Amino acid sequence: MSTILAIETSTELASAALLHKGELIARESAGAQTHSDSILPMIQQLLADAGIALAACDALAFGVGPGSFTGVRTACGVVQGLAFGTDRPVVPVVTLEAAAQACRAQQADAGDVLAILDARMGEVYWARYRAREDGGWEALAGAALSAAEQVATAGRPVACGNGLTMYAAHFTPEFCAREFAATYPQCMPHARHVATLGRYHFAQGRALPAEDAQPFYLRNKVALTTAEREVRDALKGTAR
Repeated sequence: MSTILAIETSTELASAALLHKGELIARESAGAQTHSDSILPMIQQLLADAGIALAACDALAFGVGPGSFTGVRTACGVVQGLAFGTDRPVVPVVTLEAAAQACRAQQADAGDVLAILDARMGEVYWARYRAREDGGWEALAGAALSAAEQVATAGRPVACGNGLTMYAAHFTPEFCAREFAATYPQCMPHARHVATLGRYHFAQGRALPAEDAQPFYLRNKVALTTAEREVRDALKGTAR
């Protein structure tokens, strides 16, 4: 069974996980400002706990995005540096797919999952997945960036992610009861789920050389002018 080291820093929680000999161990640290400082010590502790060197890992998985610009860049930069140093491949895992995996861990029979993550600036990242029998996911709707009211909810999927609570004015209890089979706002991307999916993608031959690891962004602009914010809030009604 493959040994996978994984990191996830796209949200306010930084996490690292190691999947080794069928056992999954993880560490986490809250606070977006500390991701670059905390991730390497967590990795060192995981390897020490397992009694292995980084070179013993078959691949390094990471949350590729979408998510925090700084966080996604941190994950990409860290995993590239480690992969170059050990001549190991990298496995990018979409953060929305990792959120869906977190949802499946919460509800084993969650076969149709809509992941909705806060993208700030009055928008959400979202994607919809169908569980595969082999442990992977089929993307029914690829990763997108939109206002909360533009998220496609037809078919009563299970919904997960902090977008449900951050945009509660749209995702009201009545709306959720009508549109979703169940809701798990606490199910978020975590390194333990990146590790599990990383092993799956690695087995499917989807690993990349370190130099090909690139962040996955859905937004090229990270700030709006005052006038643009006023237009956005008038159109979307999601002022924050």
